[in-house]
Amino acid sequence: DNALSPHGGVLIERVASPEEARLLCAGLPKLAVREQVARECVNFAYGFFSPLKGFMGRADVDSVVRHMTLANGYVWSIPMVLDVSEEELSSLGVREGASVLLTHQDQPLAVLEVEEIFSYDKEFLAQHVYGTTDEAHPGVLRTYSFQDRFVAGPITLVNPPVINPPYDRFWRTPRQLRERFAELGWTKVVAHQTRNVPHSGHEWMMKGAYLAAEAQGILVSAVIGEKKPGDYIDEAIVLGHDKLRESGFIRPDVHQTSTLMWDMRYAGPREAVFHALVRKNMGCTHHMFGRDHAGVGNYYGTYAAHEIFDQLPDLGIKSVLTLEWWYCPVCESVAYEGLCGHREHKQDLSGTFIRSIIQGGTEPASVSLRGEVLEVVRECADTYGFGSPFVTEAYLENRTPVMSIPALN
Repeated sequence: DNALSPHGGVLIERVASPEEARLLCAGLPKLAVREQVARECVNFAYGFFSPLKGFMGRADVDSVVRHMTLANGYVWSIPMVLDVSEEELSSLGVREGASVLLTHQDQPLAVLEVEEIFSYDKEFLAQHVYGTTDEAHPGVLRTYSFQDRFVAGPITLVNPPVINPPYDRFWRTPRQLRERFAELGWTKVVAHQTRNVPHSGHEWMMKGAYLAAEAQGILVSAVIGEKKPGDYIDEAIVLGHDKLRESGFIRPDVHQTSTLMWDMRYAGPREAVFHALVRKNMGCTHHMFGRDHAGVGNYYGTYAAHEIFDQLPDLGIKSVLTLEWWYCPVCESVAYEGLCGHREHKQDLSGTFIRSIIQGGTEPASVSLRGEVLEVVRECADTYGFGSPFVTEAYLENRTPVMSIPALN
């Protein structure tokens, strides 16, 4: 029953107590993992990826790639794999039926019970998941960079990370989010996926989805993960969205900002399904989807993320589908494509235009970007971005990490 919430009916939580952690870690070979994998281990452990308990085996990977379901029939759209080189597996003596200690930042993180070690055709995976084998697609490039062996099995978090400021006040586990919604009396919650500083189009998209869902609350779920030069810095995204609440543009009892540690695959419609399932696990009942959701370049249709849900069973989270919001000089306000009759006059709230405002090249900003948000973004540039609200090499090299792995006592 794909309508069960959490997905699969049970919220997966695999976090060892300090006493259990010491026993689990004793004598295990150590495998250092990159940031992407470390973030995924944390997400497995707290149930963001329920019903998954860890990295997928071959049967699940093949079923997800071919049919967009796990082998047991639950809908799942993105393969979750841990790639390791044959040489490293051999040098560590990692084998099926054993366990390995995954480390990050030179500290223990999680124990992986190795159920299976296998290979999979990466080109076949890319073609089915991303609809292309073009290495210009970042998801395809990521897939081709995988080592040739995948290690599968459940993970147990043995050393919970410390979430650093300013993210610490926004990061909540699925259980904590569900408890927060209960405190607020929210029984209908609409999720807003974002990787951007909020402009007026985003604000009205949230308000429109809130009304369409007849919801009690909006959960902004800011994706915090791998960054490249030119992206917005994570701090500006999170604090910019929270400023909408602080300034009363959306009432504080209606709006919450949260973070999801996830490295975007840019898988378009498939990633839209993944986002819906993760937000369902976080306690949301609705998810808004606009144009080009999770897309990149011209690989997917403008509303491919809308159309894919027609092919799926009831997922237990409803899609709120929205067209484009723009600024209309005739209406003298932000307008909705489905209502405004002045398309020939529309002014796109494009990323390039918003960036020009933030960088000081375009005024006034009031019709496109709240002045209060603009002020926060510029403060973030000085406080966190080494002078820029956009990712630079200096930011990549010197930023405070989102999470730190403490020493395990």
